Amino acid sequence: MIEVGGWHNLRARIAHNAGPAYVHLWSTLGSFRNNPMGINWVGIVFGLGFVVSFGYWTTDFLVVQRLLTAKDLRAAKLAPIIGAAFKMFVPLIVILPGLLGLAVLPYKLVGANAAGAAHNYNEVLPLMLARYCGPGLLGLGVVALIAGFMSGMAGNVSAFATVWTWDIYRPLMNRGASDRHCVAMGRWCTVIGVIVSIGTAYLVMDFRSIMDYVQALFSFFIAPLFGTVLLGMLWKRCTAAGGFWGLLAGMGSSIGMWLWVRFQPSALAYVALSRHAQAMAQDMFQGLWSWCICVGVTVIVSYMTKPKPESELAGLVWRVKPALAGAAAAGGGEGAASAAAAVLAEEPVAWWGQPWFWATVVMAVFVVLNILFW
Repeated sequence: MIEVGGWHNLRARIAHNAGPAYVHLWSTLGSFRNNPMGINWVGIVFGLGFVVSFGYWTTDFLVVQRLLTAKDLRAAKLAPIIGAAFKMFVPLIVILPGLLGLAVLPYKLVGANAAGAAHNYNEVLPLMLARYCGPGLLGLGVVALIAGFMSGMAGNVSAFATVWTWDIYRPLMNRGASDRHCVAMGRWCTVIGVIVSIGTAYLVMDFRSIMDYVQALFSFFIAPLFGTVLLGMLWKRCTAAGGFWGLLAGMGSSIGMWLWVRFQPSALAYVALSRHAQAMAQDMFQGLWSWCICVGVTVIVSYMTKPKPESELAGLVWRVKPALAGAAAAGGGEGAASAAAAVLAEEPVAWWGQPWFWATVVMAVFVVLNILFW
């Protein structure tokens, strides 16, 4: 920022080198043709903002397992709010270096698939490290990038092993498994998961960038799963059969749309509702359609099947509260009732310590930032 002379000079350089659209969030989203990513506000607001983002924050087990360690309900509510506050600083780490690259690098940066160019957008961070860091700091920067990747990889592998061992293997395949056996299964699951991830890494070579690959996976799994979880949490009429077939239909439709565009690129105009749409728009609309299909199929199948009684949904569905007095009789004595009461209890705190207050603060900052970078 010192080299370019501040934010206003940075915007001027970017406008000269690449175009003014690169320094705006919303003003270019009225049309697919005006936005550098080839997407409009519908895909951003409903595809990315509602379906994919909400799905990631509520169904990704790497996030959920952090909340499971909360000491009480108030702490669990505050955890995603605190995470959202820090998440707003991510553009300073991810987007700002890219904007600076457009302004100061003596190269013509283009998309990954563009022909005849020396460098593309995916190479901005290494190029910036090479420009501003000497040999020692350059090595440190590369190590920091690798460490960040390893941290995320470790969290995902841990989440994968936990879900497989405790949510699938033990309750469905081997109910009598001992703790020692489950630990061994988790270790083998970790080894196999790492091997599989190494193999799937080669799939990224067929995508223009890692972001395209990640967003495609989100549209395959996260988007429809969010529909299933949302209905299961808020609608007591939802059934297990409805959730299963809805999730299957959502994932199948998303993968089907991706294959359709993969083998017939002109199909992108139908998936993203515009012939000017680009790859990122495909992922956003793909997630939106898969969520809609999942919700629709879940509702239809749920009305065709018998729901569970409310007594079995206590504590799992909104407004169906658990009967703490019956916890001792149904789930293991007075200890179960005490544990349930401790989890649901919220200690009285001042207004400035309430989750709603900090959620309001985070939302206000979010709105202000969007207005400033409109």
